[in-house]
Amino acid sequence: MEQKHATSDVRQRILETADRLFYQHGLRAVGIDRIIAEADVAKMSLYKHFPSKDELILAVLQYREVQILEFFGAAMERHEKRMKSKLRAFFATLKDWFMSPGFRGCAFQNACVELADPNHAGTRFVREHKQRFQAYIAGIIEESLGKDAAKVAPAIGLLVEGAVVTSVIEGSPHALDVAREAALKMVENEKLV
Repeated sequence: MEQKHATSDVRQRILETADRLFYQHGLRAVGIDRIIAEADVAKMSLYKHFPSKDELILAVLQYREVQILEFFGAAMERHEKRMKSKLRAFFATLKDWFMSPGFRGCAFQNACVELADPNHAGTRFVREHKQRFQAYIAGIIEESLGKDAAKVAPAIGLLVEGAVVTSVIEGSPHALDVAREAALKMVENEKLV
C-alpha cells in the first residue's frame, strides 16, 4: 500500500511538472530531461509511468482536462450566484481564465498546432475534448434559454475559440468581451424568432 501511494505521488508530480512546462514553453521545446529534473524524479520512474514522450503528452492533456473542469465548475458556481444568466457566468469564468497569471491560451489548441499530426493520440484527444467543450456550451445555453436557443452553440463555440487565439496574439482579454457581446446578441435573436 505504501509503495502504491509513493508511485502515484511520483506520477502526479511528473504530470503536474510536465503540464506546467508544456503550457509555459510548448510540447516540443520541453525535453524529458528537463521534466525529470524539475519533477525531481529518476529517469526510470518517468519511463515506468510514461514509456514515451507521446504517452506523457496524452496523459498531460487528459490531466489538464480534469483541471479545467474543476476550474470551470468552481468559477461557474461563484459567478452564477451573482449573475442572472448562466451564459454570462460562463463568459465571466472565461474572463477569469484569460486574466490568470501566465495565460498562454488554450493548451489543447496549442498542442494540436504543435503536434501537427492528425493521427497522434494527443491530437485525437484534443478533438474529443473540443467536442465535449462544445457540448458543455450547448448545455449551458439549453439549460438557460431552452433547446431552440442551443442551436447557436456551435457559433458561440467558434467565438470562444477565436477569442482565445486573439487574446493571446493581442496580449489582452478584450476579444473575449467582443465574443461575449456577439454571443448574447445571437442568443437574444434566437429567442425572438
